[in-house]
Amino acid sequence: MPSSYIGRFAPSPTGPLHAGSLVAALASWLDARANHGRWLVRIEDVDAPRCVPGADRLILQQLADCGLSPDEPPLWQSRRNAQYQQALDGLFERGLAYPCACSRSDIEAGLQRLGRPKSRHGELVYPGTCRERLRGMAARSWRLRTDHQAVDWSDRRLGPQTQNVELDIGDFVLKRADGLFAYQLAVVVDDGAQGITHIVRGEDLADNTARQILLQRRLSLPTPRYLHTPLVPGLNGEKLSKQNGARALDTREPLAVLNAAAAVLGLQVSATRVSDWLAQAVIHWTARWGIGR
Repeated sequence: MPSSYIGRFAPSPTGPLHAGSLVAALASWLDARANHGRWLVRIEDVDAPRCVPGADRLILQQLADCGLSPDEPPLWQSRRNAQYQQALDGLFERGLAYPCACSRSDIEAGLQRLGRPKSRHGELVYPGTCRERLRGMAARSWRLRTDHQAVDWSDRRLGPQTQNVELDIGDFVLKRADGLFAYQLAVVVDDGAQGITHIVRGEDLADNTARQILLQRRLSLPTPRYLHTPLVPGLNGEKLSKQNGARALDTREPLAVLNAAAAVLGLQVSATRVSDWLAQAVIHWTARWGIGR
């Protein structure tokens, strides 16, 4: 019987792949291969102002250099605005999404009035200012209506997780003030449309999971299984990024960058050809994470 496993790697083309992004790409590819499933690539370019021209093609070439080729043609989010608008319209008609006229300063002022000022590094929790306003009001953005129930989920690496989205995040944005669709809506709609069953991605995205599960439920979409991988630290000890010293991967020597990514994942592989290296890595991944575990 063919596997029903469908995984994906979903980079944002804000620049070429670096060491941290290859860890997530390799882990998601290995998990798909260990489960005899399909592996897809989705270019998450919905945030157009942050995208670098040509970065999408460079990313696909870097993946190919490392032997990580998708099983279907890549999907570009920038071509799917109609699908995101359809999902938002459906949520609005059911009373699950609403227009919001608040600016960031309005939200901060509202929190001050409620005696809930934002901490220096804390989340700007939306206080629900526009929840009960008239439907015909002018909208800067559109938000999902949350509720008081906690969202529980289990990560294959991090274990049991829980978050009360209403208390920790508030009603979150689905369509931004600049007219662009928010990451949370786009990723959930696309995971549902592509039939994604397993998501393997960096640990920095774990905090998004409860919001995405809540949105999956609102859209009557299945919830995939999640595994969040370790992060590669930058020069300042925080997540590796372009802002703290991340360099573009030099995939002219693919075995070197694959070995570095494998070390972060706790895998030790030794081979002189990329195809042999990947075959060995699948065996090691299966031993570490099991089939569908």
